[in-house]
Amino acid sequence: MTADQAFAEYEAVRQVLPPVVSATTAAVYLEDLSALSDRFDAFLLDAFGVLNIGEQAIPGVQERVADLIASGKRVLVVSNAASVPLTSLVGKYRRLGYPFGPEDIVTSRQSLAGALDGAGDRLWGLMGGDVDGLDDLGTVRTTQLLDDPDAYEQAGGFLLIGSATWTEERQTRLERALKARPRPVLVGNPDIVAPRDIGFSVEPGYFAHRLARSTGVVPRFFGKPYANIYDLAFARLGPIDRSRIVMVGDSLHTDILGAQAAGVRSALIAGYGFFADSDVPSAIQRSGISPDFVLTRP
Repeated sequence: MTADQAFAEYEAVRQVLPPVVSATTAAVYLEDLSALSDRFDAFLLDAFGVLNIGEQAIPGVQERVADLIASGKRVLVVSNAASVPLTSLVGKYRRLGYPFGPEDIVTSRQSLAGALDGAGDRLWGLMGGDVDGLDDLGTVRTTQLLDDPDAYEQAGGFLLIGSATWTEERQTRLERALKARPRPVLVGNPDIVAPRDIGFSVEPGYFAHRLARSTGVVPRFFGKPYANIYDLAFARLGPIDRSRIVMVGDSLHTDILGAQAAGVRSALIAGYGFFADSDVPSAIQRSGISPDFVLTRP
């Protein structure tokens, strides 16, 4: 999927995204994160497109993160990474040169785990076979949604967490199962796409919106741009004036829109991730979603 196609997909589902908060001033264009250091006390950083592209760190960002921490800023990763547990993310960021520990990472998977905690003893059909470890989701019962039609029939609800091994055939099976018997659908990653080193990967949010259109079943989303993940981040930060918090991300429809809905400032990365080699001012005008800042690079 191209950036233009992904942008169109996000625009097509605006009715289920948080409403736009009209900007009172035009976005300020700056070079990188260091230009924001004096303006904010807490930095919420998206992962893909801000810290890394695929399995490679964006050059120079390790140093800027280290400088922010050294100057007393609170830095959290706030990510829609739902297919891997927290321990794996800590290891990944350490390999990439970032000093984040478990206390510094807030994910949509954690938001989902909170919802599952009170969901009862339901058998959940789990999207695909690419989800790494489920212990941090609690004592939930799951069955893999692969190529056995019985798994789709027996599940009492569905968890859309990781889509790396999802196929059109499995999507069709899931749509048929929901049409025959509607059941809850919880989405641990609302992203439609994610920037990788070889282009965009298609994420669970894309398939969730297709399910909604095809079956009429309304999914519950966990992660940016929805409030549940920002509530976790605020709890982690403690008492900080929200006007002194900035969300830094590469997506207008998840990072920037979510930040606006949560009442914090926002900075869009223009040179990496979703909008690399794209016309950012045009995208802002077309969507009506305007960040407070636009950074050339993280």
